[in-house]
Amino acid sequence: MDELRRLCDRADKLLERLDKFLPPEQPDPDWQNTLAFRWRRLGNVGVIQSITHPHHIELDALSGIEDQKQRIDQNTRQFVQGFSANNVLLTGARGTGKSSLIKALLNEYASDGLRLIEVEKCHLVDLHDIVEKIALRPERFILFCDDLSFETGDPGYKALKVVLDGSVATVSDNVLIYATSNRRHMVPEYMRDNLDTRHIGEEVHPSEAIEEKISLSERFGLWVSFYPFDQNQYLQIVCNWLRYFGIKEMTTATRTEALQWALERGSRSGRVAWQFARDFAGRQKSMDGICSNE
Repeated sequence: MDELRRLCDRADKLLERLDKFLPPEQPDPDWQNTLAFRWRRLGNVGVIQSITHPHHIELDALSGIEDQKQRIDQNTRQFVQGFSANNVLLTGARGTGKSSLIKALLNEYASDGLRLIEVEKCHLVDLHDIVEKIALRPERFILFCDDLSFETGDPGYKALKVVLDGSVATVSDNVLIYATSNRRHMVPEYMRDNLDTRHIGEEVHPSEAIEEKISLSERFGLWVSFYPFDQNQYLQIVCNWLRYFGIKEMTTATRTEALQWALERGSRSGRVAWQFARDFAGRQKSMDGICSNE
């Protein structure tokens, strides 16, 4: 008995030491009161963590992308209503509102049961595990993959391709994937890939390397492209954001300052317009506060 007791004591001490290397037990996410989540790896365990302060943005605040907004809004509405809908790939110029549109749709349809789970590129290999965890939930989930691009042979590339279309196991009907990328095909294309292109009569047959690189994009049912803004569109977006920050109208001086701001950054994107409006409104309100104190 003494020998057995000593073995038990040693086992307890060993388990106490091992506990220090194990990730803490994670509580179940608060699906009812939290809208956005992210997938995290804690050691060898993957968990869905709540995002306490998600980025709150309204659909009406986004301008200059009316056609794109309408197409993705329609697809998302079908999804939350329980009808068939497509996975979506949003591609195009940086700073044109791709990610902001997805966040705005979350706020628009959260009351209808829409939830969003952000999945980083390095965690795409866990997509099947994520889907299994939420498959029986009553909510509707968008798995959000932002700013995707892959190198040849990246394991996340194949994992995403299989989940979209190609696995024996079907994806639950309460899950869609919305991904953004500055590249339509998400994998760099090299000149050497074209060397194996074959010409048979008047037909062109791309090489297997090119076919492989475009196969992922083709598995998204809905492609939506975003384009750079011209000067008038940029100024209109600045006006909208100024109103959002409480500046009712844009003067000639403000217009000139907004154009100079874009020139310094080499871009007339929606992101640049938002940054200018945020800076300008903050400076104006700061100056008004100083004047009122004087």
